[in-house]
Amino acid sequence: MSRAGKNTTRGKNRSGRNRSTTNALTTALRVTAQSLSRSRSVLGAFYRRKKAHLGAEKAINATAHKLARMIYFTIKNQRPYIDPGPASYTKHHRERLLKAMQKRAKLLGYELVKAA
Repeated sequence: MSRAGKNTTRGKNRSGRNRSTTNALTTALRVTAQSLSRSRSVLGAFYRRKKAHLGAEKAINATAHKLARMIYFTIKNQRPYIDPGPASYTKHHRERLLKAMQKRAKLLGYELVKAA
């Protein structure tokens, strides 16, 4: 008897809406993540890519989680955060995709060649 938005597997929510929370930090991180939609930063580029792929609500949660990890490691390692900008994120993402495509082509017995 599955209701809409309650697709669970082994007790974990697999689709539908994010769980509501009373945690103030979670709420603050989600609000901050939502404000990144037009930001010219790595997190802004990440949010826009995830929004196109997953939808706004899941993208906000994913970006808030990434932001929380960035804050944690910045404090833990006592290093200032320097944002490389959206161009570096796009370049890094493109390189990862290309590497994965080359690996998949090799498994299938093909070789990727750059078009002239």
